[in-house]
Amino acid sequence: MNFRDLLLPLYERHLLMQFSHIPTHIAIIQDGNRRFAKEMGIDTAKGHRAGADKTEEMLDWAHELGIRYITIYSFSTENFNRAEEEIRDLFLLFKEKFIRTITDERVHRYRIRIQMVGDRLLLPDDLRTAVEAAEEATKNYDGFTLNVALAYGGRNEIVLAAREIVAAVREGTIAPSAIDVQMVESYLYEGKGIPPVDLIIRTGNEYRTSNFLPWLANGHESAVYFCAPYWPLFRKIDLLRAIRIYDQRMRTKAH
Repeated sequence: MNFRDLLLPLYERHLLMQFSHIPTHIAIIQDGNRRFAKEMGIDTAKGHRAGADKTEEMLDWAHELGIRYITIYSFSTENFNRAEEEIRDLFLLFKEKFIRTITDERVHRYRIRIQMVGDRLLLPDDLRTAVEAAEEATKNYDGFTLNVALAYGGRNEIVLAAREIVAAVREGTIAPSAIDVQMVESYLYEGKGIPPVDLIIRTGNEYRTSNFLPWLANGHESAVYFCAPYWPLFRKIDLLRAIRIYDQRMRTKAH
């Protein structure tokens, strides 16, 4: 351990002492798994696995800091354009992780509710079954919520909700005049109880939000933090720096 590593805990405590506001809901665009793998000289599948392991580490940090909701951007609708082998490896990894949550001691100790957001009809049957099993096993937990965005696209999310509302209007169960913000939001996240996003974090030195959770994030003017580390290299200190941006924004809004 070098001198810089010894100073990190002190710097973490210094940052924590500055905060007056902790975000309730953080959305994370986990970018850089493939670039991490390339730089490390390992195959892409191992890079994605390193990213998945980092997500598990994040759960400990979030619980410690009192964050109640995290939404992770794991697989977008655009990612279906990737190589077939990479998609297969990713789906196997997702399936493994969802199945493991059912018996994961940390999930039950922290009372973590697991939910998927995205178009589940685009997933293979075995992965969809694993997702639903994890959701069922944790549906009554209220300590912390992990939303996993799979086969997710911000515009697609709104299109799917619009189709359901139009269908309900045609059936006569909804009057056109009754359509308002609250109704649209209920169709977007029906039964999931997901609050507005307070803070978006994107890793991997990319400076765009990729239309992630546009209704909950852009619509509520969430704070945004971009950082250089690839997702597998993301540290607790990076999370604290992101929260500092959110805290500064909240202080500014208060004055």
